[in-house]
Amino acid sequence: MVVEVSGQLVVPDQARGVVLFVHGSGSSSRSPRNRYVAGALNEAGLGTLLFDLLTPEEEADRANVFDIELLAGRLLQATDRVREEPTAAGLPIGYFGASTGAGAALWAAAEPGVEVAAIVSRGGRPDLAGARLADVRAPTLLIVGGHDEQVVELNQEARRHLRCESRLEIVPGATHLFEEPGALERVAGLAGDWFTDRL
Repeated sequence: MVVEVSGQLVVPDQARGVVLFVHGSGSSSRSPRNRYVAGALNEAGLGTLLFDLLTPEEEADRANVFDIELLAGRLLQATDRVREEPTAAGLPIGYFGASTGAGAALWAAAEPGVEVAAIVSRGGRPDLAGARLADVRAPTLLIVGGHDEQVVELNQEARRHLRCESRLEIVPGATHLFEEPGALERVAGLAGDWFTDRL
């Protein structure tokens, strides 16, 4: 089933790839944090797609917000759409997942035949991808705030199941939303380096 959701695709001239943002529960394509990181990636010569995974009606049902398989399916549909866009055709694809969106990004990337060049997780829940973690082939960077202790543990455990290239970066002093001074800038810098090196 194809569902129309809103999104904003930005592809700079001479872009080296396109990063699809997969937001978490309680967030949207208008998330100021994701918009900030997307702007930094645009400046680094990367295209970005900020989009909503669910319609407003679907979001009203909290079960949908945590349905990782459903969210991953929407991400794969969006990936196909981006590949059809003339400005993005042929460009490598990356995923930037936040919170539950990171689980959906990893789930989608593990799908057979899906070509994803790199993944970044911000304060993510990679554990939600479960047994699919072992099938992820894309180099994966996990970024977690140092004070987000439970999520640090979940990321450490999830990383043990990844068989692809992976790295865990802990941002000292940061909490789950990276609202502390300089924390989000650090996330944007780490993500930009990871994507530009691999796309």
